[in-house]
Amino acid sequence: MTELETKQHRLEVQLSKLPSLIVAYSGGVDSAYLAHAAHQSLGERMLAVTALSASYSARDREAAEKCVAHGRFRHEFIATDELANPSYRANNADRCYYCKDELFAKLDVMAGQRGFAAVAYGINKDDLGDWRPGQQAAREHQVLTPLLDVGMTKADIRELSRRVELPVWDRPASACLSSRIAYGIEVTPERLAVVEKGEEALRGLGFRQFRVRYHDELARIEISLEELPRALDPAMARKFVEIFKALGFKFVTLDLEGFRSGSMNSVLVKIQK
Repeated sequence: MTELETKQHRLEVQLSKLPSLIVAYSGGVDSAYLAHAAHQSLGERMLAVTALSASYSARDREAAEKCVAHGRFRHEFIATDELANPSYRANNADRCYYCKDELFAKLDVMAGQRGFAAVAYGINKDDLGDWRPGQQAAREHQVLTPLLDVGMTKADIRELSRRVELPVWDRPASACLSSRIAYGIEVTPERLAVVEKGEEALRGLGFRQFRVRYHDELARIEISLEELPRALDPAMARKFVEIFKALGFKFVTLDLEGFRSGSMNSVLVKIQK
């Protein structure tokens, strides 16, 4: 048995010991694989739940529904309203805490009302290397971390997802839309909509891995290094300017470091001083 197969077996054993489980399911590869594995182990005693809010893109919802159709596991949507919380809207370094606290509080209520034994989410070993205040909320709500417990990395999860043909196995990493807005700039539905429209426009131009970073009057576009030469073409640059100025930005920049997941966190040391 390979190391990956050992991790998979340990995950199956851990999940099979649970009486029942709610999986916090965003539709990304981590939560999708966890939902798949839980369904394989628990069948109808597992429920995947997706939170809908202004920070959750239509593209992510589409991916989530596609995986549900493929895996045929139980699934529901619930509404969350983290934007009603001033602490979340303030968009300080702990923003993600308030989002996850809102989500897990609602899942706790659902579990209690409907008799589910536990709630789990798809954090993996690689996630420990970045600033993720949502992990504190998960600990406070005693949310299970099955993928982390068996030592699975992002690469492990992608490979196992590929083997079972999950539609999102090679989907680029995707965080909530609020993560695109620079810390200290208030999160509003209007700003989230601007970011979503900008990213859909980039996707329409054929780019695959990117982020639109919202810095008030400035849009900072991150595109993967593999795709950056195409983005640097003067004709493409003119398209960027046309798209993002139409969305209300006064300045449009292309980040020469390329796409970096969590790049906004690079300024946290300065903010927290």
